[in-house]
Amino acid sequence: MIEPNHNKLTIIQQCKLLGSSRSTYYYQPTGISEQELKIMAIIDESYTMHPYYGMRRMAKYLQAQGFSVGRKAVRRYYQIMGLEAVYSKMNLSKRNQAHKIYPYLLKGLDIVLPNHVWSADILLVNEGLQR
Repeated sequence: MIEPNHNKLTIIQQCKLLGSSRSTYYYQPTGISEQELKIMAIIDESYTMHPYYGMRRMAKYLQAQGFSVGRKAVRRYYQIMGLEAVYSKMNLSKRNQAHKIYPYLLKGLDIVLPNHVWSADILLVNEGLQR
């Protein structure tokens, strides 16, 4: 897209035409260092034994192993490796057994026309109580 040896347009002009900055053009992505590979290998080994370790506990584990790693770095490693701590999540699909089940009144009705069936929903009944 950007030609460095263009006769008439400089790199600055070409970047402006494309709507990007020169730093984007000159950016060279850095690879993963040996230190990061060691840390990710230890995270992988520890995660295999303790999949319930979150970012904070894994950061403390790595610090105990002698690595100077914070929780945000561990979070980035987890994202790179596609890991997520295993823990029980909220189960929102269980209903209250004491709650009354209301019948569906339109169950046997064939609705074939627009405006054939109307419904209303009462979200909030204002009783005049204001703060």
